[in-house]
Amino acid sequence: MNVASLPDVEHARFNMVEQQIRPWDVLDPNVLELLFKVKREEFVPPSMRALAFVDTEIPLRIDDYDSGENMLAPKVEARLLQELALKPSDSVLEIGTGSGYQTALLASQAQTVTSVEILPKLAAFAQANLKRAGIANATVQVGDGSKGWGSTEYDAILVTGSVPEVPDSLKYQLRVGGRLAIIVGQAPVMTALLITRTTAASFETISLFETLVKPLRGITVSKFKF
Repeated sequence: MNVASLPDVEHARFNMVEQQIRPWDVLDPNVLELLFKVKREEFVPPSMRALAFVDTEIPLRIDDYDSGENMLAPKVEARLLQELALKPSDSVLEIGTGSGYQTALLASQAQTVTSVEILPKLAAFAQANLKRAGIANATVQVGDGSKGWGSTEYDAILVTGSVPEVPDSLKYQLRVGGRLAIIVGQAPVMTALLITRTTAASFETISLFETLVKPLRGITVSKFKF
């Protein structure tokens, strides 16, 4: 690829992938290709688009509405997507839709995505973004998915906010062989985990990386300190 000939936006996207995401051990060629295909800037609030490719979380402020939520940093989004190792036949549950960008990435690799957003205005923003991007296999539902959503079992679940501990109800919404990507802990120490349901009653947990993200809404965080 001749970087010098790329338009400014594509040059910025290329730098995001090569300077932020690839060094974070995101090496799956399908994931890297997807980062060029799904236009991140189209999921960023208009007033924040200058930050679309920056290595930071982006506040989800839409017009005069400040949701208090953020888009995850690009490298975290990409790494979580890679670790889920989605297949075209997979059904996915996402807890915390945000702008819909991560939803679009998931939907581009899976058969269906059900995304649950607790804030109605954010859900509407995400729905509009997904429709404009031509993503037809993802649905956004409004509600509190912090302890699971419905009774369906999924091949993969992604939680976009942190939790102090993993809710059993989410683990048991995985099919056998299903994977849950979730960030666990309280500031200043949080760890991204990949939990695989190996049998009806057993799970395998792998620590992926340390990070720091906002708590998932609906989750009660203890303020007790030793």
